[in-house]
Amino acid sequence: MAAILAGGFGKRLRPYTEEIPKPLVPVAGRPILEWQIEWLKKYGIEEFVLLVGYRKEKIIEHIGSGSRLGVKVTYVVEDEPLGTGGAFKNAAHILSRNDVFLALNGDIITNLNPLKLVEVVEKGGYVAAIAAIPLPSPYGIIEVVDNRVVGFREKPKLRDYWINAGVYAMTPRVFEYLPEKGDIEKTGFPEMARDGLLAAVKYDNVFWKSIDTYKDLEEATREITRLGGL
Repeated sequence: MAAILAGGFGKRLRPYTEEIPKPLVPVAGRPILEWQIEWLKKYGIEEFVLLVGYRKEKIIEHIGSGSRLGVKVTYVVEDEPLGTGGAFKNAAHILSRNDVFLALNGDIITNLNPLKLVEVVEKGGYVAAIAAIPLPSPYGIIEVVDNRVVGFREKPKLRDYWINAGVYAMTPRVFEYLPEKGDIEKTGFPEMARDGLLAAVKYDNVFWKSIDTYKDLEEATREITRLGGL
């Protein structure tokens, strides 16, 4: 089972998100949410819990029961914004039925293997595991040797630094660390790390894009088109 955070406002993508929620914004011809479902289906995930809030009726109308995409979909509604941690906790009554479940942000597109996260959690006795990717530089860099420019690299990955990719594997114990309202990144994860119960799995040479701005939309569309899909 996978839980997808799909309740945010997507303010930086307005006016797109004035009428539709961010997970339905099209990238390379299809909504972000459909890319996510199709990606996880390839790894055997067929049950989804969509954590909806803003413009929830649009998502329910578009995705429905999930049968069109060959999956089963359940919805959990936020009556008010709860933050990422609160949104997951709001779905505890469904997610806690699973020994391990996947969880992800509703604005990322990737092809990383999420089953590696599940394996680490199960074998290591962790409460949760975070997918980590090398920090993508927003700028091109100049390669300099003794004041001489020897080359240029366009937006390289900075492999000395790793960032949260917004994809997780979690056990029901995670709900002990989650706030009723607030972000998991600011509360739950730091507390789990303090207790030695949070793992990270490093992924390199995978496709990953967070869709936050128009530029992200353009770059993701261009790259997915070049790759011929995920």
